[in-house]
Amino acid sequence: MPYKNGINREQITLFPESIDDYITEDNEVQFIDAFVDNIETEFKYSKTSETGRPPYNPKDLLKLYLYGYINAIRSSRKLEKECHRNLEVMWLLKSLRPDHKTIANFRKDNKEEIPKVFKEFTLLCKKLSMFGGEIVSVDGSKFKAVNSKKQNVVKEKAVARIKEIEKQINEYLKEIEENDKNEEDTKTITKEELQERIETIKKRKEKYETLKAKMEETGETQISSTDPNSRLMMNNRKMEVCYNIQTIVDERNKLILDYKVTNEVSDINQLSIMALKAQDILQTENIDVLADKGYYKSTEIKACIDNGMVPYVSKPEVSGGKGYKLEKFEYIKEKDIYICPGKQELTYRKQTNKNGKIIRSYYTKGCKYCKIRSQCTENKTGREIQRWEHEEILEEMQKRLKENAEKYFLRRCLSEHPFGTIKRTMNAAYLLMKGFEKVEVEISLIMLSYNIKRVINILGVKKLIEVL
Repeated sequence: MPYKNGINREQITLFPESIDDYITEDNEVQFIDAFVDNIETEFKYSKTSETGRPPYNPKDLLKLYLYGYINAIRSSRKLEKECHRNLEVMWLLKSLRPDHKTIANFRKDNKEEIPKVFKEFTLLCKKLSMFGGEIVSVDGSKFKAVNSKKQNVVKEKAVARIKEIEKQINEYLKEIEENDKNEEDTKTITKEELQERIETIKKRKEKYETLKAKMEETGETQISSTDPNSRLMMNNRKMEVCYNIQTIVDERNKLILDYKVTNEVSDINQLSIMALKAQDILQTENIDVLADKGYYKSTEIKACIDNGMVPYVSKPEVSGGKGYKLEKFEYIKEKDIYICPGKQELTYRKQTNKNGKIIRSYYTKGCKYCKIRSQCTENKTGREIQRWEHEEILEEMQKRLKENAEKYFLRRCLSEHPFGTIKRTMNAAYLLMKGFEKVEVEISLIMLSYNIKRVINILGVKKLIEVL
């Protein structure tokens, strides 16, 4: 059976004389080249000796990084390799071939400048009316840090290891004492060898004691050795050392308005911060903010409302506990009372301050003789209902969620699209940099590359270049 054959490798072939002939007008490198040439940000470059060669133009190195991140090539060594074999990169860099150290230094030396480029492209998107400015979604995702689980120590682990080592030292000391009593020929290990082992594990003990003391001093619950800013957190149903990356996504084209690098293990404190970022970029107050259960915090929700936004945050299920849930109790605003499932009135009795929140407590004497008390509470003093002084804003939000279920369903489509593309298509589920500042640079490149890729798919290269 005949097969389709390629050409003879030794045969002389006449390639086009210009590299430009290989790059079509709709190739993404055309836009990368034009966009970077037009940005106003000034970059730092690696200084060379007076007798050495001139430095590379920092904008050429930025072009290389943007091409790399868009095409899932992130390491400086791999980017160096592409400069030697990739026609698109040869065209983009005009056949320049920087080494991996030069490439890496650009990313390291421009910690303040590179994130500004993300903001410049965001302004371009705004100019192109790519943002709807009506509905935004807040979400966070864990990105694996350059720090293994072995190089992460939680406070409980440090305490446990110190106890284990102390126990081991006592066992060695006991063995030394027994060996001293035994005849020389019955010893399995010498006294000197045991002393050496004790000194070794004492150093390990000192290490854990130092880590424990540092955690007590800073108030932290864990320490990572390789990347001190990373934290152990749940990621894809398993514990990994990560960063928690927050994004705010606009509904119209699923573009990322802004991002934030955090090492907080949960999203509970991020809602208003991210929503205010969206407000600032869109220059509008009245926007709907969608977020999942992980963002449900009363003070954060109130902060959004106080700033003119309309939050949609689903309330998490309360696990454990016996008795009727709060939803079974009807609040009568005019009388400031609750009606329980047993038709008893719970009236206001006292007020407390919990973490800066004013909490009002409601009780009823009717619990004592209630027929369904066993189904409601086991408390000897009866059922107590606690109400935050601004509880009505949470009740109104739950009502909005029921009436606008389709709008809230958008949240999953908006937030998961960018993270899915970034982690799968762009192969950026893990980080290459260490420390807040450097991770900020890497995340800004990731988010910018996603937005560029997305806008090119929507508008095309030609239209984008026309508006520059």
